[in-house]
Amino acid sequence: MSEAENLGITAVAVRASGGAVDRERMRWTPARARAEFRAGLSVPTAGLAPGYVQANLLVVPADWAADFRLFAARNPRPCPVLEEAAPGAWHSRLAPGADLRTDLPGYQVWVDGELVDEPDSVTEPELARARTGELVCFLIGCSFTFEAALLAAGVPLRHLEQGRNVAMYVTDRWCRPAGRVRGRLVVSMRPVPVGLVATARAVSGRMARMHGAPVHVGDPAELGIADLGRPDYGDAVAVAPGEVPVFWACGVTAQQAVIGSRPPFAITHAPGRMFITDRRESEL
Repeated sequence: MSEAENLGITAVAVRASGGAVDRERMRWTPARARAEFRAGLSVPTAGLAPGYVQANLLVVPADWAADFRLFAARNPRPCPVLEEAAPGAWHSRLAPGADLRTDLPGYQVWVDGELVDEPDSVTEPELARARTGELVCFLIGCSFTFEAALLAAGVPLRHLEQGRNVAMYVTDRWCRPAGRVRGRLVVSMRPVPVGLVATARAVSGRMARMHGAPVHVGDPAELGIADLGRPDYGDAVAVAPGEVPVFWACGVTAQQAVIGSRPPFAITHAPGRMFITDRRESEL
């Protein structure tokens, strides 16, 4: 995609969002966004660097990596692995020169399945909690990647219009377990006009490594969600008359797997605050 085409997507996104998303940030390159995060900016990454792949981060001890790898393989909709780094490595082939310890806008640190810290970067004090040897980083596909394509196809994104993080919910559906790893499915929700649901399904369905097509459309109670106004992660986004809630599998499922499996140590991204890579969505 050329720079002109990318700016065209940005213009579509700004028009569709009513201008609520910062225009300058939407024009940032992935490298610029990562530099801002490294300097301390903490914001949701929805709408940033449109057209580029975004990824969830999961870091676990090396002796847990095989279990999480199998869990992801058995649950490819919520956990499509884009990359598994070598033990002890903090770089990514998806963004050469980036550092996974500093280049996201927010992290969560877990000890024995309990959230103990939410730092802006992962430095020696956080890593000292590991009480273990080498760590392994997984990058998991994210639905923020296909949002530019949804906008270009005319599907509005209400969380961008409202300047909010996407709404995410823990469902009553259990993922397939793998070894020591188990957890419930998490979904992200975007209100979609009824007449555009088929478009949203078709556009996102072309991106299987970014969670693909929706897992559910309509009644949230069928997923065990009691109140759309009270998401487990992110911000509440209202469903207007003529719209229907559409639910996609979400990479925050990895956090639920950490909670459900209680590894001695783990690091994840803060929900909605992703790693922005240098890869175009069309490359993956």
